[in-house]
Amino acid sequence: MNYIGLIVKNPFRNKTRSSLAIIGIAIGIATIVALGLITGGLKESTQSTLKSGGAEITVIQAGTSGFQSGSINTSRVTDIRNISGVKDTAGVLRTSAQVAGSTSSGFGGFQINGIDSSKLYLMGIDSVNGTIYSNTSTNEIILGKNAAQDLNKTVGDTITLFGKDFKITGIFETGNFMQDGGAFMPLKTLQDLTDNQKISYIAVKVNENANVTEVSQNIENNYKDELSTTTAADQASRINQGLSFIDTATWAISLLAIVIGGVGVINTMIMSVYERTREIGVLKAVGWKSRRILGMILGESIVLTFIAAIVGIVVGVVGVEVLLAITPSTDGVIKPAYSIALFARALGIAFLVGIIGGIYPAYRASRLAPTEALRYE
Repeated sequence: MNYIGLIVKNPFRNKTRSSLAIIGIAIGIATIVALGLITGGLKESTQSTLKSGGAEITVIQAGTSGFQSGSINTSRVTDIRNISGVKDTAGVLRTSAQVAGSTSSGFGGFQINGIDSSKLYLMGIDSVNGTIYSNTSTNEIILGKNAAQDLNKTVGDTITLFGKDFKITGIFETGNFMQDGGAFMPLKTLQDLTDNQKISYIAVKVNENANVTEVSQNIENNYKDELSTTTAADQASRINQGLSFIDTATWAISLLAIVIGGVGVINTMIMSVYERTREIGVLKAVGWKSRRILGMILGESIVLTFIAAIVGIVVGVVGVEVLLAITPSTDGVIKPAYSIALFARALGIAFLVGIIGGIYPAYRASRLAPTEALRYE
């Protein structure tokens, strides 16, 4: 008899019971992996936004929470640029439009931003595949990478917005899934198209030696009850705070998986020990020590949960990929973040379940008296 061979084969003597135990544990592992992939992707997007080198402060109309109001006077762009610590500013008009073939049209419309082409770096756009639009042109536009994929467009193609055809001069990528899912055009062009000569918000770049919080506060002090500010760090903090709730839910599911999986493994292994009582008695009678019996049963439990972990990881990964593939509206918005740490956590949880679920049955088996076990029917 091969000791390792016994450990690997024994859990599958009763295939139905073992399969049910594996499925129960695998569901919990798959949920942990799926949530981890999604939250990790959203966190990476947030970090990419912070590291993009764009504006550190966003100025919006006081009393509003969005960027699409278009109610700030354009003269404030120059006024804020003259505040101490401010390096550069840019006025941005943001609106949305329905675009044929766009999966985002059903979720508030396709996002369009109007900004001077020389200020695109404040949006984190340092380079494009193609060329940047000209401020004097009324029919040029650049698309985000996700938007281009969604619309199946490339440089040189045209896109119809507000009943007018625009030539796509370039494709950009910032790492911010919101921006990469929209488009940019000259500010004046968008203002004329929407019949709105104001702007939605002002992007502010501060000097390297300036304190972002102090500059932000100065802007609000100078324009009380008119303008309010938010920093990139504040925005990232709010996003991460929301994601932390998902992380908490993931850990709660992990704990639940341990409890439910542990109960399932205990039940499976106890039944296995009962069914093999005479066998264990024979093994002890021929010289197997209690710790060897203990190691065999515990090893079988770990094998069971390890297989469940592999199944759960595969199901979690495939499930996320399939869900994103059949939901076009999430294309480019959610990108799963694969990491060794996530898979290691899933395997660690499975190993813990194996130890917790197998330790009592293993101890019980190791304490069986050979004479009593041999008489068991």
